[in-house]
Amino acid sequence: MRPTVFWFLITGATAALTHMGVFALVQHLHPDVWPEAANALGFVIAFVLSFGGHRWLSFKGTSTPVQQSLARFAVTALAGFACNEVVFMVLTRRYGWLGLLALFAALVVASAQTFVLSRFWAFQR
Repeated sequence: MRPTVFWFLITGATAALTHMGVFALVQHLHPDVWPEAANALGFVIAFVLSFGGHRWLSFKGTSTPVQQSLARFAVTALAGFACNEVVFMVLTRRYGWLGLLALFAALVVASAQTFVLSRFWAFQR
């Protein structure tokens, strides 16, 4: 496995687990909070972890300045989150899936989009 792919998977899995952990904690402690809001909070916290891991591990050979990578990654991550939130809402509201299961599926769908945008734009070599 290529180092870029390896570190992308490790960083992505760590960020996804963080995202899901925050979601589950918020839903447990505050069951009146909309699942979509808990999903958004998990995204915000995982974003910081994800950027650091991708910048210094997944795409460490990049020549793109940190500020430029951060701005591009923010756009990339927000596009991924928009995809995530739509999939999440369809699975929970239309099909009645449990929140964590729907979030897991949404994160898997959004991760492919995020990899492509990260590799070829946000952290372009």
